[in-house]
Amino acid sequence: MSNTTEKINNSGQVLAWSMYDFANQPFTNLVLTFIYGTFFTTVIASNEIVGTQQWSHAISITAIVVALLSPFMGALADKGGYRKMFMFFFTWLTIIATTLLYFVLPGQVINALFWFVIANIGFEMGSVFCNAYLPDISHSKNIGRISGYGWSLGYVGGLLSLALAMVFLVQTDTPIFGFLKGEAGAYQNIRATNLLVAVWFAVFSIPTFLFVKDKKPDTKAFLKNAKHTLKGFRSTANELRNYPQIIRFLLARLVYNDGLVTVFAFGGIYAAGSLDFTFDEIMVLGIVLNITAGLGAFLMGYLDDKVGGKKTLKVTLLGLMLAIALAVFAPEIRPFLQYVFGGSSVPDWVNAKNIFWIAAVLIGAFSGPNQASSRSLMGRFTPEEKKNEFFGFFAFSGKATAFVGPFLLGSLTVAFESQRAGISIVFFFFLFGYFLLGRVDEEKGMEQGGFI
Repeated sequence: MSNTTEKINNSGQVLAWSMYDFANQPFTNLVLTFIYGTFFTTVIASNEIVGTQQWSHAISITAIVVALLSPFMGALADKGGYRKMFMFFFTWLTIIATTLLYFVLPGQVINALFWFVIANIGFEMGSVFCNAYLPDISHSKNIGRISGYGWSLGYVGGLLSLALAMVFLVQTDTPIFGFLKGEAGAYQNIRATNLLVAVWFAVFSIPTFLFVKDKKPDTKAFLKNAKHTLKGFRSTANELRNYPQIIRFLLARLVYNDGLVTVFAFGGIYAAGSLDFTFDEIMVLGIVLNITAGLGAFLMGYLDDKVGGKKTLKVTLLGLMLAIALAVFAPEIRPFLQYVFGGSSVPDWVNAKNIFWIAAVLIGAFSGPNQASSRSLMGRFTPEEKKNEFFGFFAFSGKATAFVGPFLLGSLTVAFESQRAGISIVFFFFLFGYFLLGRVDEEKGMEQGGFI
């Protein structure tokens, strides 16, 4: 049986691998984007403007640490077979730190930021090693669909966890397990969403660790391998010069992923601070985004396999630029239309909140396939023997400058005393990334990586 045939008949491996996306997506939704991030800026921090800046600094610190760690640890995983071991360590680092976020009370800014940064580093590093399995379980004809399947299953996990949080913790008058609501109860019900994330990650990551195949790690030679990896790291980085299409792609991703990181980190915060979304509305927003992102990742996975990752990515970036423009100008669109067409001719539903809802649907529909196609394109370009190592650089490209977006957003928010001014920077990240992506030759990249 050929390697390709084995990859076709491995639905169990694909499902087990995809369960990691299902397990970790609630962290993005409940902690990073929709609940804890908003809770931090509106309750824990002194005010929303200062809180937005502090949250942006936490995201920036995470990005710098992951950028420094991921290439080295990816190379080390390749050398000693430590991929699953590292993924297990960082998974549980996320679980423990997220659990500790529950114990942070309003006003304890430093504690909140510290445990969030630790949890976020663990989350990002775990994803590095999970992504590196993609070339193992796919081939040139289905890598887009499998990557999209993983992302779509992830969004199902995010959707279900949001629904559980909303029904049993946030919106109910009697939160489960007796958690207290409101300021008098120190917002126990909101803080308890972190416990839901931790338990969810611990339980649903089990299939990945049990059933995804990997070689036995060389634990006895760990220190030796670490020393050799450190010595050879520069030569590994130099080896990337032999793969010019990977370099071009990673440069493009370095830019447009800054935009995605910023959107995910501040989407809920922006909705609450600039458009007066309530916690309940933010929860619904999260559900809508997960549905559209999951559907987008699943359906556009087929487009990815048919026309290629590059064209799919360009479509997603155009859609994301439109979405950000709508989100930024949402408050001005109704007055503008009234000026052009007359006040009475503009229907009541055309208002800032509803326009933002349209933007949110577009962000969901295009962000899911953007992430899936980025992962599949990297898989197409990556040689078999360099999976973890090169996916470490993939993570590096996603984090090397990922502090820039949150930093600029925080700085512009403070300078103009406006979250709208801050979020506008995201449009330019997507625009510049689009032009850089145009320099990538997908066919040559696949040839250089041995994928075709």
